[in-house]
Amino acid sequence: MDTKQNDMTPHAAAEALRWLAEMGADEIIGESPVNRLAAPAAKPVATPAAAPAAAPVAVTLGAPAAQCRSLAEIAAALEGFDACPLKKTATRLCYADGNPEARVMLVGEAPGRDEDIQGKPFVGRSGQLLDRMLAAVGLSRAAQDRDSAVFITNTIFWRPPGNRTPTEAETQMCLPFLLRTIELQKPDVIVCLGATPAHRLTGRSDGILKLRGRWVTATVSGRNIPLLPTLHPAYLLRQPAQKRLAWRDMLSLRQMLDAH
Repeated sequence: MDTKQNDMTPHAAAEALRWLAEMGADEIIGESPVNRLAAPAAKPVATPAAAPAAAPVAVTLGAPAAQCRSLAEIAAALEGFDACPLKKTATRLCYADGNPEARVMLVGEAPGRDEDIQGKPFVGRSGQLLDRMLAAVGLSRAAQDRDSAVFITNTIFWRPPGNRTPTEAETQMCLPFLLRTIELQKPDVIVCLGATPAHRLTGRSDGILKLRGRWVTATVSGRNIPLLPTLHPAYLLRQPAQKRLAWRDMLSLRQMLDAH
């Protein structure tokens, strides 16, 4: 019988557990199997607690965005907006897709190669995965019924060269147009795909693995909107084992919509 003692110190053990939690390993193995694809038992969905003071509250819309009175006017204003240097290297504007009357707004980070070519968000491999994720909970960007539809936009409206992460300055230039889009589209729920939109709309800076799956409240021009951060589909293509976390988030979204 092996009687060797574990020589890990309490501090080292705590650090190891913290690292595992940040990497998404936040469960232990039970003695009986669990079907992770089964929907959890229905239970009342609590009203999301208000988040701490968020960055959008302090951000001014800016004249070009504030003057827009419709989503079409925002798209036209962005076509004529030359302050963002990304516009000079991108092929075309990539503003939005889906049903403008939808209850659910999805906010991604920035267009990729396929989006830059077609001028619509989430049309490449990650977009195809996103469509399948939405369909699994009865949602679609093509739906005419607002209860089943989604409206999709981005934090950045032009493709960064080489698909690099947008800079702080670039996101701040586009943020007034995103906030005005939220004002005009009036979603019941916002889902942030990835860390960048979650950070911009909540004012928080935690990693997406810590933020995801937790309902918070985004305050945009005095209106409180339930917001759910989740993993970006492009991340799920690179880390397919994390799809189980995204599936839980989709079930949470479905529960929120059904409860309200």
